[in-house]
Amino acid sequence: MDLMKAVDEVYAPKNDFPEFKAGDTVTVFYKIREGNKERVQQFRGVVIQRRGSNHTETFTVRKMSGNIGVERIFPVASPFIDKIEINKRGKVRRARIFYLRGLTGKKARIQEKKF
Repeated sequence: MDLMKAVDEVYAPKNDFPEFKAGDTVTVFYKIREGNKERVQQFRGVVIQRRGSNHTETFTVRKMSGNIGVERIFPVASPFIDKIEINKRGKVRRARIFYLRGLTGKKARIQEKKF
């Protein structure tokens, strides 16, 4: 076995986040430290992509704040992520939905997956 993979398995943080993919609407509860106080801030939006693997994996969440689109990249192995909540499952056919950036209004909506 490769030495780097062995070290990754030993020191990788164990997170029990639910399975989500591009197109899902999630709420990320993120810890923010201001001075000596700590609070939890919510960031709710659509997952645009997941990239990387193991402890280097990241995911990008996009939300609309007024008329401006805001994207934030979260590392999956971050100790600052308190929890991730899935609000809706999206029906998309791509792993990276960057085309969402160019859409506005009703065209920017993603169909919900039926169970």
